[in-house]
Amino acid sequence: MDNHQEDDTKCLEQEEVLDDEGEAPIDVPFLAPAVITNKSPDGQKTGSGGCGAVKSATMTTSERPKIRGASLTELFTPEQIKEHVDSLRLWGAQSKAKAEEEKAIGHSENKNACWLCRVEKLTFEPPLIYCSPCGAQIKRNAPYWTVGTGNRRHYFCISCYNQSHDETIEVEGQALLKAKLDKETNNEETEEWWVGCEKCGCWQHQICALFNGRRNDGKEPEYICPNCYVEEVKCGLRTPLPQSVVLGAKDLPRTVLSDHIEDRLFKRLKQEKQDRAAASGKNIDEIPGAEGLVVRVVSSVDKKVEVKPGFLEILQEDNCPTEFPYNSKAVLLFQKIEGVDVCLFGMCVQEFGAECSVPNQRRVYLSHLDSVEYFRPEIRTVSEEALSTFVYHEILIGYLEYCKLRGFTSCYIWACQPLNHEDNIFYCHPEIQKTLKSDELREWYLSMLRKASKEEIVVELTNLYDHFFITMGECKAKVTASRLPYFDGDYWPGAAEEMVHQLRQEEDDHKLQKKSDTEKIMIKRSLEDDGHTGLSGNASNDAMLMPKLGEAIYPMKEDFIMVHLQYSCSHCCILMVSGRRWVCHQCRSFYICDKCYDAEQQLVDRERHPSNSTDAHMLHPVDIVGVPKDTKDRDDILESEFFDTRLAFLSLCKENNYQFNTLRHAKHSSMMVLHRLHNLTVTCDVCCHGIETGKRWRCEICPDVDVCDSCFQKGAVIHPHKLTNHPPPAVDRDAQIAAARRFRVQQLRKMLDLLVHASTCRPVPGHCQYPNCERVKELFYHSTKCKTRASGGCELCKKMWYMTKIHSQACKDSDCKVPRCRCVDASPHFCRYYLQLHLASCGKLCTGISRSILKINISLISGAWRTAVNETRRQSAAEVATNEQL
Repeated sequence: MDNHQEDDTKCLEQEEVLDDEGEAPIDVPFLAPAVITNKSPDGQKTGSGGCGAVKSATMTTSERPKIRGASLTELFTPEQIKEHVDSLRLWGAQSKAKAEEEKAIGHSENKNACWLCRVEKLTFEPPLIYCSPCGAQIKRNAPYWTVGTGNRRHYFCISCYNQSHDETIEVEGQALLKAKLDKETNNEETEEWWVGCEKCGCWQHQICALFNGRRNDGKEPEYICPNCYVEEVKCGLRTPLPQSVVLGAKDLPRTVLSDHIEDRLFKRLKQEKQDRAAASGKNIDEIPGAEGLVVRVVSSVDKKVEVKPGFLEILQEDNCPTEFPYNSKAVLLFQKIEGVDVCLFGMCVQEFGAECSVPNQRRVYLSHLDSVEYFRPEIRTVSEEALSTFVYHEILIGYLEYCKLRGFTSCYIWACQPLNHEDNIFYCHPEIQKTLKSDELREWYLSMLRKASKEEIVVELTNLYDHFFITMGECKAKVTASRLPYFDGDYWPGAAEEMVHQLRQEEDDHKLQKKSDTEKIMIKRSLEDDGHTGLSGNASNDAMLMPKLGEAIYPMKEDFIMVHLQYSCSHCCILMVSGRRWVCHQCRSFYICDKCYDAEQQLVDRERHPSNSTDAHMLHPVDIVGVPKDTKDRDDILESEFFDTRLAFLSLCKENNYQFNTLRHAKHSSMMVLHRLHNLTVTCDVCCHGIETGKRWRCEICPDVDVCDSCFQKGAVIHPHKLTNHPPPAVDRDAQIAAARRFRVQQLRKMLDLLVHASTCRPVPGHCQYPNCERVKELFYHSTKCKTRASGGCELCKKMWYMTKIHSQACKDSDCKVPRCRCVDASPHFCRYYLQLHLASCGKLCTGISRSILKINISLISGAWRTAVNETRRQSAAEVATNEQL
């Protein structure tokens, strides 16, 4: 009996299967054979019924309503099907040894193999596991000990486990009993999911079949294998579905930024193609070019970066802001490859506008950039650079040009080489893709910036060290930490905080208190020699911090690239956006602002520019034009909980095995990402999971009640009013999104008002005008007494924490009565979040801190609420502006 027959026999018996939520097993009779039934992370159980849902005893597969388009192959022509299948059997983007191994398996006769790729068992790349105490990676097939679940799961390698001779082992300040640790081996493998053809019964990998198990819309997806599909097309029984059935990259919302980048990119590609045609002496139609490219902004949300307390204390005399607001954007590039939109390139940026305080005002930070090596065609330009590099450079140059047109003055780039096995944006890169070394990555950026300089988009290039840590030429700017731009997740803020802590320890050290008067005089003179006189305690620490920080940055100063989009004053170093700049035609790159020019005129001739000559040079005025007074973004807020941060996207990909290590994986992963981007997710009030389209139960009386179908069917909902199912209305998508956004804003305002009211309400019981006031007070009381708390899984505490966090983001009342309003950011969730950023930026300074925190999936507040918060802020600002005009 072969494997399939054995599986058929087993499926005739009663089997235990988990329900959709992965809870207690229930007995379900299998009424038909279900060969190789693997349950996917999306909750879909594949079987001979196509979508893989377990058949019910009351309705057969043929009776169930079907939805077509669950597989992208239903949109393909027979020629595209052949191209897709041929591509599956090439095994590209793998090492030579692995590709040969897979091909050998594929060429063997195996009835259980996937008809498309000719291989039976394929597994996902296993996730990396790190030891919680020491941060070392646990090798494959090595034993380890673990305890906990989800975000609070800890791992211990053999070395750390054996070094702890007591009955307990310590991690993150808590002692865990060794007896409660589970011993496991790092050899777990997750097999790829299967799907069966409803016509011929053959089986294929879901990834090979480009099958989307989440595309249910309240019905059961239909799956016809490519072989049967092609036969039906040839016989005239079926025609390829229109492209509009499955929304692709082009259907994502367009923005002013995406249009600007696309327009520039297509013009430059056309010119590049003409150059190659002229160089080769061929007609332009004979020259291959990049086709099917789509650029989209998938996330644009308002955030804020809070200044770390130690650094803030040092700069309290300089009135350093406690936080800097910015707009976070995520931009993706897709290319249509073999009929599928594949995500190839992504970048995350932080935009600090004109309304932001100095020193972040009008600055942009390119925080992360990533790509996967599937760009087509693989050819070189006339200048001998890869066409993919040309395209990625043009996207960055287009973005810098857009920033300059909006009034931004500078862009900061940290050319940081990723650590081994670390992913920036995309999860699991191709094995054959080269990881650039530090100097290669820096040259890659500089090559792009030199192109931008030729177009006068970039006017000056320098680095963080030369611009802020030393005075060069005739620079008269003070060397102080208050001038340094403070970005979210950057290197130097984490390093500075560590150094501030060290300075505090030195001050408190007993030896420092007993320094001799001679030593104190020497330190004071040293500071005076550097131009620091009459310093207070904090100012002295500032003066001591900058040299220490400069020493840490100096060895890698070329990696901290400062890109000036506007000219900087050679005296005060500010970036000039209005008035006039005074230019010296005799000296290269000498410009001063109006204020410094007025001060220059008060000096005697020998003290004027140039400082190393007795003859003063003539300065000529140039009007500064074309720089907007503000940097207002013409694009609307684009909320996406999956792209709220790069870590959120990485977590999504890891949890669902959306990998990019091969082209077949990249096709399927991109398809699933696009599906999620096109489908707004509403969170269930009971289980806090996303609600699938067509599976939403709502209350007609209470507008803030949303329940998923699973919780409703299990009877887990206790609500006084009737809940009704709400399928998606067939209306214009933009109007639907706008209406949903307005509804969320209304919900948020009601919730915030109720939260503030309940924190101060002291009426006679039963006489409050807010009907839900007592319920919120009960949440307040519960959160103070609960021992499980949100971190332990308490749903009431989670709701209370969400509400408080939302309120805290918009609250500016220093005497706010809402419990934990001021200290919500100090919760364990955010401590881990900031520590993760600190670890990622500090490098060597934090070798003793557990790197396992890098693996923690930090669950921030839902993206929908974040959008509503941002929308509320904007509406409030507009109301204030209107009142001021009146």
